[in-house]
Amino acid sequence: MIPIIKNFLKDKFLILKLRPRFSPAVGISQRALFHQYQQMKENGNVPAFAETGFRVFSQFEEDGKLLFIFALIGMDKKVFIEIGSDDGVNSNSANLFFNFGWNGLFIDGNPDAVKRGRKFYSRYPHPWSYPPSFSCSMVRRENINEIITSAGFSGEVGLLSIDIDGNDYWVWDAITAVQPRVVLIETHNEFGLENIVVPYDKDYFFPGKHPVYHGASPVAMTKLAKSKGYRLVGANDLGFNFFFVKNGFADDLLPEVTVESVLQHPSAKAAYAKFDEIKDWEYIRP
Repeated sequence: MIPIIKNFLKDKFLILKLRPRFSPAVGISQRALFHQYQQMKENGNVPAFAETGFRVFSQFEEDGKLLFIFALIGMDKKVFIEIGSDDGVNSNSANLFFNFGWNGLFIDGNPDAVKRGRKFYSRYPHPWSYPPSFSCSMVRRENINEIITSAGFSGEVGLLSIDIDGNDYWVWDAITAVQPRVVLIETHNEFGLENIVVPYDKDYFFPGKHPVYHGASPVAMTKLAKSKGYRLVGANDLGFNFFFVKNGFADDLLPEVTVESVLQHPSAKAAYAKFDEIKDWEYIRP
């Protein structure tokens, strides 16, 4: 097939596939739900966090759970930083951007993904603002603050999302350029309830020397969160994307939960069996 025709058909297919997400009904229903949660907050009868998930752009049900969190703590800081965003389309921040007027920064090391993301957001301009920023960068703990500040972001932000299949723990530990109210970060539930982190490797690239040997356990990630002033309020249903909220924001409505309570899905328990192959490798126990 002639390349120009192939690319046209590919773009056309993408537009048709994504069009339902941009239906006015999607945005209207979410805004209605947002206000419903706020009313439930006033009445003291908010639903359980685990019951609030749904997907519009996110890979799993993170969109719904983020909407619930921000309905309770407020959206006066409509800025996101997403590290490991790919093209920013199937991301944890796209729904906030398109349906709630957020802006922010997508960071990814794949130049093709970043190019695709810039093209996508140029075709779907935000009705209230300008397109989000993109940074094509290989993220390390040594450069993450410079990446963020050089893109023009600093201070308090609404959301920090990290999913880089490797040094997630070490990158969050290093971030000082922004102070997020909510952190959504991937943990490694193959490590079960161990308190372990794979040592930092600035040149790590998934899958490394073993596809399971990377990242931090849910316990270790939660300890890092506590040291930074955050509490665990829940996870995605599969139990590997953890939601942390800054202490002082809706503490009574979004209470701290235990790591054990969010690792109940059968897949989380089955994943722990994969740890046997690497249980005697080198780990840091924070």
